[in-house]
Amino acid sequence: MDLTVRVPGSCGELLQGMKAGNPFLVTCPVGSYTTVRISDALSGIHGLGRKSLMALEKTLTSLGKEELPWGLSLESSLPRGKGMASSSADIAATVAAVALAFDYRTYPEEIMRLAASIEPTDGIFYPQVVCINHMNGDWLASYQGLPAFRISIFDTGGVVDTLRYHEQVKDDGGKNRSAEALALFEKGWQAQDEALIAEAAVMSALNNQPLLYKAGLEELLAFAREQGALGINIAHSGTVIGVLWPEHFPDASLQLATRAIRHRFPNLVLMMQTRLQSGGVQVAEGKREEFVELFR
Repeated sequence: MDLTVRVPGSCGELLQGMKAGNPFLVTCPVGSYTTVRISDALSGIHGLGRKSLMALEKTLTSLGKEELPWGLSLESSLPRGKGMASSSADIAATVAAVALAFDYRTYPEEIMRLAASIEPTDGIFYPQVVCINHMNGDWLASYQGLPAFRISIFDTGGVVDTLRYHEQVKDDGGKNRSAEALALFEKGWQAQDEALIAEAAVMSALNNQPLLYKAGLEELLAFAREQGALGINIAHSGTVIGVLWPEHFPDASLQLATRAIRHRFPNLVLMMQTRLQSGGVQVAEGKREEFVELFR
C-alpha cells in the first residue's frame, strides 16, 4: 500500500454571499496543495489537525473500519486562518486518501457531506470551478472553461475565526448585492468575458466589507486597475486578497505591476503568484510522481 492524494487550496472565493435566503460560494482553486500519503512504509498518524482527525474518524466509521492499518502523513503548503481553504483541503485529502486505501472510490458529494458535518466547507475538491452551499454541502452549479486568470495573492495580516464570521452572515440576512453579483458572474462565464467575471468578483468583495472589513481595499482595487488588473477577489472569511490579471497578461508586465503594488501598499505581503485552475482530487499510486484526476 502506497498512495498519495492532493487537493488544491484557494485564493478565497470568487464570490460568496446569500441568494434567496440561502448561502453560496463560488470556488477559486489555485496551485497550492494539501497532500496526504498513506503507506505501509510509514508508521503512525502525522500532520493531522483536529478537523482532519475528525475526517479520518468519520471516514473509517462510514467504511465500517475500526482503524487504519497503515501509516498516514499530511503536509500542506497552505497557510492557516487566511481564507485559502486549508481546512477544506486537509479534510478532503484525508477522506479521499483513506477511502482509496480501502479500495473505495469516493465522490465529491460524499466528501462534501462529510466535510460540511465538520465545518462550513469550500468545494475546491469538486472538478472545475463550482457554486456550492458551503453550510449544508449542496452542489448548486459548475462552471467549465473559465479563463485561467493570473492571480497575485496578498495577505492583509492576522487570522480570522471562520465560524464567527458565518454567524455574522446569518445576522446580515443577505441584505446586499450577492445575488446580483452571481448573476453577473454567470453572464460573464456564458460570454467568456474576463472583465465581467472579474467585475462580479469585485462586487462580491465590496459587498463583504460590512461583514469583514479589509482596510484600503478600494484603494488597492483602483491602483491595481491602473497597472492592468481586471479586478480583485477576496477571502470573504479570511485575510487574503487576490489581484486578478488577464489570462494572457505577460510575465514582465506582471512582475512590474506586482512590484508597483508592493511599493504602494507596503503593509500587504505577497504570498504567491498563481492562476485560477480547476479544483478536484489528484492521486498518485506507488512511487509514481504523476498525479491523475480522481473525478474524470
